[in-house]
Amino acid sequence: MPPPSSTFHYDSDLIGGSLMVRESRIVAELLLAGVDDAAWRAAILDENRLQKARPATARRMAQAIRKRLVRLPAPFWQVLSEGDDQLATQVAFCAALARNLLLVEFLETVVADAFVTSAETLEPYQWDDFLADRANRDPAIADWSPSSCKKMGQVAFRMLSEVGLMESARSRRLRPLILRPEVVDMLERHRLIRLLDCLSALGPR
Repeated sequence: MPPPSSTFHYDSDLIGGSLMVRESRIVAELLLAGVDDAAWRAAILDENRLQKARPATARRMAQAIRKRLVRLPAPFWQVLSEGDDQLATQVAFCAALARNLLLVEFLETVVADAFVTSAETLEPYQWDDFLADRANRDPAIADWSPSSCKKMGQVAFRMLSEVGLMESARSRRLRPLILRPEVVDMLERHRLIRLLDCLSALGPR
């Protein structure tokens, strides 16, 4: 964890979208193929591999997913590309965490505490309170617009729902995360210990 500093800033892409598992599989295939910039543009824009109505949407989504996936070693891409839906979803969640320290810290504090205290649900205000607390570390958060903060919270809760930590983003009822052995093995092998510890703390008790 970076030390507290007046120059520290969270680099978050939560507004960019939730787990986007189907699209992430496609991007993972392109990364595994080692395509150059021209082939990347052809796949995303000309062939519309992500099946988006607008080229700008496809470009933005592909770039957001790519920035997440490159934070993980290539074996994660392989599993994301070839694994079943649950496994691919967990890998996509790992990629989102690797890209978003803010989300990692939300899980380590608010969500983990909810499991410790046997809380049944999370509430939207807990995201707001969390951001207010993180503003002590990154004062720039205080300048984020209320609409952006709300959108980030909605995306965070949607991710928790998609990976199975909530029954749904609407009910926000918590469920323990049963981490797949394949994911545990990759996190251990590539020494992504903070991610492993973070996710393991949310498992069954």
